[in-house]
Amino acid sequence: MPYVNIKITREGATPEQKAKLIKGVIALLVDVLDKNPAITFVVIDEVDLEDWGVGGLPVAEYRKAISKPS
Repeated sequence: MPYVNIKITREGATPEQKAKLIKGVIALLVDVLDKNPAITFVVIDEVDLEDWGVGGLPVAEYRKAISKPS
């Protein structure tokens, strides 16, 4: 009974995009691991930007830092 948890930042993923993620993950598990899609679970958690960090920075600050020209 596979369980996949996808975490994304809360930036407006549409219900259609989420459905495509779920369908794609299920298809991958069926193709690679021969899992039964009827008992495979996919959960999408949306996280506020201030609750997500990368490289020691909140993600909004990280994005600003990497987008600055050298």
